[in-house]
Amino acid sequence: MTYRLFDHTADFGMEIFGKDLKDLFCNAQYALFDQITELASIKNENKKEIKVIGADLPDLMINWLRELLYLWNGKELLVNKTEVIYIKDNEMLAVVYYVSYDPDQHLIKKEIKAVTYHQIEVLKISSGYRARVIFDL
Repeated sequence: MTYRLFDHTADFGMEIFGKDLKDLFCNAQYALFDQITELASIKNENKKEIKVIGADLPDLMINWLRELLYLWNGKELLVNKTEVIYIKDNEMLAVVYYVSYDPDQHLIKKEIKAVTYHQIEVLKISSGYRARVIFDL
């Protein structure tokens, strides 16, 4: 299981899992865009490098998800895949694969406005890492 949803008043939350930090951040991208659209409808046509910095791991996760949401909300790009190049000292470099939104090809399942700091967690667990994130709808 890469992620699961949980209820939160007027919003929704996700618990995201990964065997290591790279896997966790890749799964966070997958979980976010799996809620936005049908990922099977997205072909990996284009790629882009994204560098993100945070004060700590929870802040890095928030900034990562904000950057991904900006690609969707600001540029109408749908991201299907992520390759994390590195995560070191609360800095991350990744390559995302995306397509431009086409209403004839892509069904939008959920509009997500923002990721919040409310109850954010990124924890080391016995099976790897777990992040808990709440989104505004």
